[in-house]
Amino acid sequence: MLSKKIVRFLKSGFLVISIGFSMGISGCKGNTGEPVASESVEIVDERKIDDNFINIPIDIYVEAAKNNELTDMETVCKVIKRFGECGYAAVDCENRVDMTQMQSVMDFCDSVENQKEAEVTIIQVSSLGGFSVYHLQTENGVVHVKRCYYGYKDGIMKSEDEGEYQTDYWRYTDDGYLMFSGTYFSEELYVLTLSSAEEHVAFRILPLDAKCRELNEKYLLPIGYELNNMFLVDWNEDDFGELNFYDMFDLLYPKLHNEKFPYVADDNLGIGAVYHIPKTEFENVIMEYFNIDSDKLQKKTIYDYQTQTYEYKPRGFYEIEYPEYPYSEVVGYKEHSDGTITLNVHVIYPYAGNSNVYMHDVTVRPLSDGGFQNVSNYIVSEEENNNITWHTPRLTEDEWNDIYGGQ
Repeated sequence: MLSKKIVRFLKSGFLVISIGFSMGISGCKGNTGEPVASESVEIVDERKIDDNFINIPIDIYVEAAKNNELTDMETVCKVIKRFGECGYAAVDCENRVDMTQMQSVMDFCDSVENQKEAEVTIIQVSSLGGFSVYHLQTENGVVHVKRCYYGYKDGIMKSEDEGEYQTDYWRYTDDGYLMFSGTYFSEELYVLTLSSAEEHVAFRILPLDAKCRELNEKYLLPIGYELNNMFLVDWNEDDFGELNFYDMFDLLYPKLHNEKFPYVADDNLGIGAVYHIPKTEFENVIMEYFNIDSDKLQKKTIYDYQTQTYEYKPRGFYEIEYPEYPYSEVVGYKEHSDGTITLNVHVIYPYAGNSNVYMHDVTVRPLSDGGFQNVSNYIVSEEENNNITWHTPRLTEDEWNDIYGGQ
């Protein structure tokens, strides 16, 4: 059975949209274009930074571009290692790799606290084929930051963006994070926003257990905290609570089928699209990752027993989220006798300058074929007055009908 699509228009018959952009940068910047292999490399250094410094990872980027591996995590790790071998503190944008030369950064943090003069250079490597150079200086407890991003494309290593500011927020956390933020003037962003650019940076200085990193890569990062509530609410296999299986379908369909998600919103923002997805297609996706039967799933969704289809409404204009998300860090785990594993997770949110917005425990069930099932999520603790600003729930049935009109 093929899926069926229905559309609904806004009740008013028209849609007037006024969008205000507040542009923030969480440490990383990069090119989204596909890399093109090149034998030779040209360094375009418009801001006169030392060419020798820029040349440090050039051969890695050249080889990665030839093999179409410019955005691979393995390439990021190679670049970080190379900078570390050359004496620089280096780490990736999401702190998935232990920082090299971390002692130099710890010494700098001590100097800030003791109001001594000091400076340090930190390299933040992007998964988009480039890196940012942060040069930090401190005197009398005040920290000044110079940052420049270099991107590699078409055989060229080019300085693409820079910023210079005094930090208005500076914190070294108990769990080993350096977090700071500030504002600077950017001509490119000023054209769009008529305001200064904000930057929010998070560097994990202290190393993490390798097994914890491995578990995070396999079980947490593929889901994350974007456009879903899987790690935001309590649920388990006996009671799935407020877990939204439509968000899960969005995320898990491309992973299972290795293709783009086909059930997308209409290009016209005034139209509310409705799909009717065959029972087997919808259930195959969800049941691959959750131990749930048809009856339970149908009660948690809108199911048409006559046509044996699941009603599906893609997220629309009123369900977009603010594009600054936290990321997970597994800090501990416990293996159980029934084969499940419980992961102790911290939620790091650079935009809020918080290295532990809240903690939650995630239990998974590894399968013999190499896959796994999600078993439960439990919120352990959250900071007082915590505000999960990034998440927007899907519209309820009544809200959707008020906007687009019902049957």
